[in-house]
Amino acid sequence: MQEKSPQIEESWLHVLAEEFKKDYFLKLKDFLTLEKTQYRIFPPGNLIFNAFNLTPFDEVKVVILGQDPYHGFGQAHGLCFSVPDGVKAPPSLINIFKEIKDDVGIEVPPTGNLTPWAKQGVLLLNATLTVRENQAGSHQNKGWETFTDAVIKKLSDEKIGLVFLLWGNYAKQKGALIDAQKHHVLMAPHPSPLARGGFFKCKHFSKTNELLKQQGQPPVDWKLV
Repeated sequence: MQEKSPQIEESWLHVLAEEFKKDYFLKLKDFLTLEKTQYRIFPPGNLIFNAFNLTPFDEVKVVILGQDPYHGFGQAHGLCFSVPDGVKAPPSLINIFKEIKDDVGIEVPPTGNLTPWAKQGVLLLNATLTVRENQAGSHQNKGWETFTDAVIKKLSDEKIGLVFLLWGNYAKQKGALIDAQKHHVLMAPHPSPLARGGFFKCKHFSKTNELLKQQGQPPVDWKLV
C-alpha cells in the first residue's frame, strides 16, 4: 500500500473512511511498508483489497470468513480460500468443492479461483489480509483483525438478511460481532482435513441459497466454470 488512500472500491471507502484514519491502521501501514523492505508479502499490494473491490458493500449478500491468506508463492489473491487460475487447489478448498458436489451436485471444478462467487455478492473475507512468504500467521495481531472486525460490524449494523458462513473455531468467534436477529449465521467445522471431515454434510451451499430465495434474492451459482 502506498501512502495515498488505499485502493479500495468506492462504496467500501465511504463505509470504512473512519477506519483508515485511526491510529491502529496508520501503524499497520507503517508495519507493512517496513515488511516489504525485508520480506516478500502476499498477496501483491494491488490485490490486498481484492475481496472488497470485487464485491461492493451494496452488493454483499453472503459472507465467508477465512483467517489468513495462503503463504505459498502465487497462491493468495485477496479472496479467502481462493487461488488464481492454474494454481493447485489447497486441501481446504478441495473439501469445499467436495461438499458442494455432495450438497448441490456441482462437479469439482478444474480451477480454485472463486472470483465468480465474489462477483455474485459473496464477500470472501480473511481476518488478516497479508502474510509473509512461507510464514503462516506472520501478520496476525498487527491491526488487520481490528480492521476486518470493523468490516463485519459495519455489515451487521447497516445491512439486513446477510448469510454469514463461519467455518471453524476462529470464524465462529466472529459471530459475536453479528446481530443474529437481523442476519443468518451458519456454523460448521473448518473444511481443513485437520478437522477430520467434520465440515462434510453441513449443506451450507443449499441452505444459503434457500435463505436468499426466501428473501426474494437470486441464489448463488456455485459453479465456477
